[in-house]
Amino acid sequence: MITRRRILLADDHALVRAGIRALLESLPGVVVVGETGDGLEAVEFVRRDPPDAILLDITLPSLNGLEAAARIARLSVPTRVLMLSMHASAEYAARAFAAGAAGYLNKDSAFDELATALDEICAGRRYLCRAIDAQQVQQFERRAGAGESELDALTPRQRQILQLIVEGLGTRQMAERLFLSVKTIETHRMQLIQRLGIFDVPGLVRCAIRNGLVPPESGIPR
Repeated sequence: MITRRRILLADDHALVRAGIRALLESLPGVVVVGETGDGLEAVEFVRRDPPDAILLDITLPSLNGLEAAARIARLSVPTRVLMLSMHASAEYAARAFAAGAAGYLNKDSAFDELATALDEICAGRRYLCRAIDAQQVQQFERRAGAGESELDALTPRQRQILQLIVEGLGTRQMAERLFLSVKTIETHRMQLIQRLGIFDVPGLVRCAIRNGLVPPESGIPR
């Protein structure tokens, strides 16, 4: 008997979502229960109706995949996270696992590897795509375990504000996006600047890239 798997798809490119959805729905027993292009919406969907797994793009607006994975982990739901990324990077894979992801898959992977990855994570195991050296991932994990991130001093909300600063949003835009008052956004912004000790936007951008909040290939000026 084929086990029915409920899958949520989170990617900010509609055409990419459509292609992945078609692939998923061709797999026996797989049901795509929803899709979104927004990190906050992905977390809220999992909170309301936890799927068996979520395919989560590492680069999402509002809340990137790493932050979304960490929030999903804190929900204490059975949902398994398979991180999707354009980056065949051992460092990003290590960060994804540290955030709570069960698997990391490069978007250039073959279709059969997507099926294998889903099988592995839904069986409770960890999956690393074939394009990445597992030993290099372990090295990054050991290094991360030996030190602290600059962003550890920030609250989840402050990390989110930092991402939106890097995305180029102004205070009023952030307030509208997060359904908060302008004054609340200004308070969070001032607190994160004081905690990081970085008082200019280029410095905040470099900090975000250095700590994996956004990928260096994002096109954001350094």
